[in-house]
Amino acid sequence: MGNADTKLNFRKAVIQLTTKTQPVEANDEAFWSQFWSDSVTCIQDVFTLIPALEIRALREENPSNLATLCYKAVEKIVQATETSCRSYKDQQIVLNCVRLLSRILPYIFEDPDWRGFFWSTLPGQTEDAAEAEGSLPLAQSLISALCDLLFCPEFTVTSSKKSGPDNPEDLQSIDSCEYIWEAGVGFAHSPAHNAQHDYHRTEILKLLLTCFSESMYLPPVAEAHAQPNQWIAYFTSTENRHALPLFTSLLNITASYDPVGYGVPYNHLMFTDSREPLVEVSLQVLCVTLEHELNRELAPADGTIVTAGTPMDPDANCDSGGSDNLFVNYMSRVHREEDFLFILKGITRLLNNPLMQTYLPGSCKRVQFHQELLVLFWKMCDINKKFMFYVLKSSDVLDVLVPILYYLNDARADQSRVGLMHIGVFILLLLSGERNFGVRLNKPYTVRVPMDIPVFTGAHADLLIIVFHKIITSGHQRLQPLFDCLMTIIVNVSPYLKTLSMVASTKLLHLLEAFSTPWFLYASPTNHHLVFFLLEVFNNIIQYQFDGNSSLVYTIIRKRNVFHQLANLPTDHSAIAKALSKRGKKFSPQSTPDTPPEPQTMEGALPATEAEPGTLKATLAAYPGVDNMTERRPPQTPGSSPTHEAAAEKPTLKELAGSGDVNNDKPKADSVAEVHEEQKGKSEKVKNLHSPPGSPTSSIASGASDKAVARMQRSSSVGSSGGSWVPSPEWVHTWKQKLPLQTIMRLLQVLVPQVEKICIDKGLTDESEILKFLQHGTLVGLLPVPHPILIRKYQPNSGTTMWFRTYMWGVIYLRNVDPPIWYDTDVKLFEIQRV
Repeated sequence: MGNADTKLNFRKAVIQLTTKTQPVEANDEAFWSQFWSDSVTCIQDVFTLIPALEIRALREENPSNLATLCYKAVEKIVQATETSCRSYKDQQIVLNCVRLLSRILPYIFEDPDWRGFFWSTLPGQTEDAAEAEGSLPLAQSLISALCDLLFCPEFTVTSSKKSGPDNPEDLQSIDSCEYIWEAGVGFAHSPAHNAQHDYHRTEILKLLLTCFSESMYLPPVAEAHAQPNQWIAYFTSTENRHALPLFTSLLNITASYDPVGYGVPYNHLMFTDSREPLVEVSLQVLCVTLEHELNRELAPADGTIVTAGTPMDPDANCDSGGSDNLFVNYMSRVHREEDFLFILKGITRLLNNPLMQTYLPGSCKRVQFHQELLVLFWKMCDINKKFMFYVLKSSDVLDVLVPILYYLNDARADQSRVGLMHIGVFILLLLSGERNFGVRLNKPYTVRVPMDIPVFTGAHADLLIIVFHKIITSGHQRLQPLFDCLMTIIVNVSPYLKTLSMVASTKLLHLLEAFSTPWFLYASPTNHHLVFFLLEVFNNIIQYQFDGNSSLVYTIIRKRNVFHQLANLPTDHSAIAKALSKRGKKFSPQSTPDTPPEPQTMEGALPATEAEPGTLKATLAAYPGVDNMTERRPPQTPGSSPTHEAAAEKPTLKELAGSGDVNNDKPKADSVAEVHEEQKGKSEKVKNLHSPPGSPTSSIASGASDKAVARMQRSSSVGSSGGSWVPSPEWVHTWKQKLPLQTIMRLLQVLVPQVEKICIDKGLTDESEILKFLQHGTLVGLLPVPHPILIRKYQPNSGTTMWFRTYMWGVIYLRNVDPPIWYDTDVKLFEIQRV
C-alpha cells in the first residue's frame, strides 16, 4: 500500500510541474523534493510515471520548470557527494535523481536549442560572474559527482577502513585507485562481491551512457560530428580525477566476468545475476569512450600501464603525441603479457559463451553482448598494436576466430544484422594482414561448433573458407560490399595454408566457376576483380604450399575446363552480346573505349529490401577500406544524400532453382556478387537483440557441381540493365591479358598427362590413388619463378570512426530496452523502423 501511495505522490508532482502556468521558484524545496525524497521503487517506475508526451510539453511550454528540475537534480547529486552519501536517505535521493535525469536527458538532446543547456552558466549568473566564482557548467558538475559516487564507500564500493557511520570517509579526498572494482589490469586485490553495489554502479553508468548519447541526435554526416562529444571529452580528460580507476574498473569487471561460474546447471534461473547488467553497461561505456582521432598518433606502445597508487601525469604523454582521451591513452599503454592474457581470456570466454553445448538444454547462462565485445576487441587491436601481436602470437587467436565465423554464418541471411557482418569481417581483415594469422589457421579444427555447414576434417583455414563460401552463395544481397573484404582475407592467408581439405578446395573452385562465367564478367566493370583474387589464391598455394595441398591440385585438375575457358574468354562484339543476352541485357556494338561510360546509379538510389519487423536501420557514413587494392575508386561525393538505403547497384547471381522459387517456401540462396572498392555510404539494420535468433538458411551443394553452376547461370538478381554500363572488346582485353594464369596452366600442362596416364595404365576409378600420386609429386623447376607475396593490410579511412560510432550507438539503442532510455525519441544518427 505504501508503495502505491509513493507512486501516486510522484505522479501528482509530475502533473503539478507540467500544468503550472507560472515558473516554480528554485528555492521552493517542498515542491522539488517530491521528485526525489519519496522512494520510487525502481527506474522502470520513473519511466512509466513520466510519459514522453509530458516531457516534451514541459520542454516547449514551461522551459524554465524543466531547466530548474535538471538543475535541482544535479544539485542534489553534488550535495550527496559533499556529505559522502553516508545515509540510506541520501543514497535514495541520489538514485531517484539519477533515474530522473536518465529519463529527461534524451529529450534535452533531441532539441538543438536545449543541447547547450548543461554547458551554460547556472540560472541567474552571467558568464563573467561564473568565471569569477569558478563555478562549473552543470554538465561538468554532474559528471564529476557521478564519478565520485562510483567510488563511494558503502554505496558503490566496500569500505577498506573501519570508519563507522558517524565518521565516514571523505569522498572528496579518497584515493579511488584503492577502490577499483575488480582485480586484473593494474590491480591485484579482488573486493568482496556485493550485489547492491553492482546495482548502484549500473544505474549510475546508465546515466553516464545517457549523457554520452548526445551523438545519437546528430545527423550521420561528418560535419555534424566534427567537434568531439563534450560529455565524453570531459569524462576522459585530465579534469576527471577518477579517469584511471574508472578505466581499470570497467575493463577488469568485463574481462573477469564468468557467466557460467561453477557450472551448476540452471543456476541462472534460481539466482539473479547482478553482475551481468553491470558488465553490459561497462562494455558499452568503454566502447563509446575509446574514440580517438585517426590522424593523431597514440602514446608509444612501449609505455607502462599505471598500477594502483602510482598515478600517471597525463600531460607528459600528451606532449609526446599521445591522445587527449585518457581512456585511449591508458589502453595504448597496456603492455604486460599477464594483462594481455587476462583481457584476451575474458573476451574469448564471453564470445564463446553462446556457442557452448551441454547435455541439458538451457542449463548454462547465455550472454548476448557479443557485438559490444567485438567492437571492444576491434578498438583494442586498433589502439594497442602490442595487444594485437600478442593475440596472433599463439593459437588463442582461434578462440576469437571461431565465434566470429559462427556469428557471421548465423547472421548471413538476416538483413537486420548486416552491421554484425561488417564488424566480424573487419576484424578478420585486420588480423589477416599479419603473417601469424595465416600460420595459426593450420591448426586442426576439432572443437565442433553448431553451424549449418558441410561436415569436414581439416584445419581452421577450411572452416574459414567454407563459411565465407556460405556467406557469398547464400547471404542476402546487402552483403555484396563485403565480398572484396572476404576475398582479400582469403588471399592474405593463402600463402601459409599447408593442407586444405577437399571440401574447402571444392568451395574455392565453385566460386571461381561462378565468377568466371562470361555473362557475369561482362555485367559490371569490376566483376573481374573477383577472378583475379581467386587466381591469386591458387597461385599462392601452388607456389608456396604445393606439397601439402594435393586436394586443391586434384580439384584444379578436375575443373581444368574452367581455367581453359577463362584463358579463351571470347572478346569480340558478337560473343559479348551473346553472353549478355542470356540475361536479357541489351548490347550496343557501337560503343568504343573512347566513349566515357555514364555514371552508375549511386548506391542507395534504389530502395532496399525491407528488414524484419522490429529492427533498426542505421545510416553508415562509410566503411573501412583495404590498402593496395586494385583500382581503388574515389569516395562518394559528400552531401549527395543524408541517408542511403543499402541497395545493390551492380548485377548479382542468385542461386535459385528458377524464377518459380521466388515465391515458394523453399530456402533461398542470394547474392553472389562482384567486389568493389568504393568508400560509399552504407545502411545498416541491427536486429532487435531480444528477439529469437535464427534465420532461413540455404541448401547449397557441397561441391562446385555443374548443376549448381548451371542454376546460377539460369537466374540472376538485380542486374545493371537499368544502368548504362556497356562492355567493349577493348575493355575485356585490358584485363584479360593480365589474368595470372601462367602458373596454373603450367601445372595443368605437366600434371594432367601424368594423371591421365596413371588412370589408363592402372584403370583407376578411386580418387584416393590419384591423391597419393599428387602428394608425392613435385613441380620444382617446372613452374614460373615464384611471385612475391602481396599482403593487403587494412587501412583506416575517414569513414571508419563514423561507421563504428553509428553501429555502436545502434546496438546500444536496441540493447537498452529495460528501461527503454531512448525509445520514442527523435534519434538522428540512424532511422528506427517500427511495426
